[in-house]
Amino acid sequence: MDVTKRYISLSKRKVNRDPITEPWPEIGLVLENAPEDPLPSIRVKDGVIIEMDGKRREDFDLIDRFIADYGIDKSGCERAMALPSADIAKRLVDVNVTRDEIVGLTVGLTPAKLMRVVCELNIVEIMMAQMKMRARRSIGNQAHVTNLKDNPVLMSMDAAEAALRGFTELETTGVVGRIAPLNAIALLVGGQAGRPGVLTQCSMEEAYELQLGIQGLTTFAETLSVYGTEGVFTDGDDTPWSKAFLSAGYLSRGIKTRFSSGTGSEVMMGAAEGKSMLYLEARCLWIIKASGIQGTQNGSLDGIAITSTLPGGLKTVASENLIASMLGLEVASGNDTYFTESDMRRTAKFVPTLFAGTDLITSGYSATPNSDNVFAGSNVDTEHYDDWYMIQRDFSVDGGIVPVKEEDVVRVRRRAGKAMQALFEELHFAPIGDEEIEAAVFAYSGEDIIDRNIRNDIRCAELVLTEGITGLDIACALNRRGFAFEGESILALLKHRVAADYLQTSAFVDSNLNVKSIINDRNDYRGPGTAYRPDEERIKKLNDNARLKTFRNILEDANACGPDGEDIDIREIGDAERGKRKDEVVIAVSPSFGSHQKKTLGDIPHLRVLDEVIAGIEEEGLRARCVKCYESSDLGVIASIGAKLSGSGIGVGIQSKGTSEIQQKDFSPLFNLELFSQAPLLDREAYRKIGGSAARYAKGETPEPLPARIDPSVHPLLIKSSVLHYFDTQRIVRRKKPVEFTYVEKGAKE
Repeated sequence: MDVTKRYISLSKRKVNRDPITEPWPEIGLVLENAPEDPLPSIRVKDGVIIEMDGKRREDFDLIDRFIADYGIDKSGCERAMALPSADIAKRLVDVNVTRDEIVGLTVGLTPAKLMRVVCELNIVEIMMAQMKMRARRSIGNQAHVTNLKDNPVLMSMDAAEAALRGFTELETTGVVGRIAPLNAIALLVGGQAGRPGVLTQCSMEEAYELQLGIQGLTTFAETLSVYGTEGVFTDGDDTPWSKAFLSAGYLSRGIKTRFSSGTGSEVMMGAAEGKSMLYLEARCLWIIKASGIQGTQNGSLDGIAITSTLPGGLKTVASENLIASMLGLEVASGNDTYFTESDMRRTAKFVPTLFAGTDLITSGYSATPNSDNVFAGSNVDTEHYDDWYMIQRDFSVDGGIVPVKEEDVVRVRRRAGKAMQALFEELHFAPIGDEEIEAAVFAYSGEDIIDRNIRNDIRCAELVLTEGITGLDIACALNRRGFAFEGESILALLKHRVAADYLQTSAFVDSNLNVKSIINDRNDYRGPGTAYRPDEERIKKLNDNARLKTFRNILEDANACGPDGEDIDIREIGDAERGKRKDEVVIAVSPSFGSHQKKTLGDIPHLRVLDEVIAGIEEEGLRARCVKCYESSDLGVIASIGAKLSGSGIGVGIQSKGTSEIQQKDFSPLFNLELFSQAPLLDREAYRKIGGSAARYAKGETPEPLPARIDPSVHPLLIKSSVLHYFDTQRIVRRKKPVEFTYVEKGAKE
């Protein structure tokens, strides 16, 4: 079968590399309402749940029993379960129903009922509900900070930069498990160098990770995974009780703790029991709630490659985030696994959480290039900072991070490196050289740094454990070596831990080292005018993009010389008269051409524009005459004036921004022989061809029109084009006749 060229082009799009599939309920490859999903039900007798979701108590598996005994609010569950799912869904989007009222109901809903409630909502309604149901009013974000070489110098600098950009939490891991203590220290020190109060984690084997937390080298934990079927849970020798016991170890040390879950994990492990992904995730979230943990890292996570293959997969991801919020949990919404090669799909994935707002917009924005991300690659990384900033700016939303200036990035990166250098010297660890620091300050990734002897670093990391080096030791050592700012910040975090200040739901520490949580920063959304909105200072930070150009900047740039310092000196002769020679082509330019603007949108100096057009005319054996039009900045009018003044009746009109046209004297200004509308695409060769084509028209020939060039990517320059045209228009002098001129290169010897 013949295939059209457009279809061939579409087939090569990156999105068509993404796998897609149809549901297969038997293995759990179904998002919601699988045939094996139970119908919602509950019965309570003498304060004990004796039936839940179609199962009698004697048939409960260990997950059912844990949820029933420690999770569901038995005092109100029968009343809540009696409400139609659609009625609860309507309350979720009703601005007159408070978050507290909703949570009062939803903590009495079984997993099957929770799933059916969110299935009543479309994606816009899910976003509306999420805006109301998140725990904390203000917004945070979390970053991954890793590198394939486990280099503590680079890691500390990337942590400092991520903190400066506004991330409230940083998470690392290691290629080599034994080096984890140094990675934890790098994040702890680097994070505080970038912004005091940043919480940090080192994701490792659970007992090892707990030990790092006990020693005060980390401040939060979230990689305590739970699953929705008994088979998957017990494969790791775990039960809900063992997870709750482990979490108690963290909580008793004042360490902020979240569990992790996500749709698709049970399918990946081959034990979904024919249940839908969303139902199993609702079970996971109830385990988390019943464990007394403040929150969850969820949103498909590693399972996104499975969830996203099914129709409605990304909606389901937003749904599971919402269920977590409905249970009163902090939500760190999963965006930390690369799942598509399509930029559009990647953006669509985080839009619901970015626009509606979750407690942490992502649970793993890669603050290192994905090529250095030991967590296997995030949905967004360092390449997407500017895109993220622009989306925040476009929609006036707070995505948890802010634009920064390059000099500030260099400053905090260098300070983090120097702090690590001083700390390692104080602790008698393998030294960090000045050359290492400077290379890492400006590095893109681990490929650009000076390699360390990793065996020495591993030995130092082991000393951290064997000698019991604590966060307090780190703080004191930094203070002794002149890094009091970082030392005091670490000490403040340790004080908050002792006081258990950030064990409250959705807690984080702001840059003033104050804890914000559901206690003092409770989400109070009640409809329009009540949602979290950044204050003026925050808005300024969100919009303070280093690439921002004011109108004055645009004009100054246009008035600058060309790339090689080429400038033009226009010398007016007098009023332009109508030519009598049939072998001439008049080049008519706009009011600010060559005087108040010196180059085109394509960065071609006006000097060279005229050189090329004239050369093209002369190559055809004709002569050129130049005039400046003061009466109008409109290209059609300018070109028409040039044609009427030309002895041949052919003129070339050129605006200061570079847009050009070939015109004939008998044509209306709105009609032309040839129009070249996209100035950024016109290079020197193009202007030469325009001159040659105009000359052939002047000789009475009918040349083949020059090939049209269209590139949609130049459309973002429209604002610059509009500004330049505005300034061109400001130079109009009414009733002033066109002026003939010659020109020379400014500064050239005559």
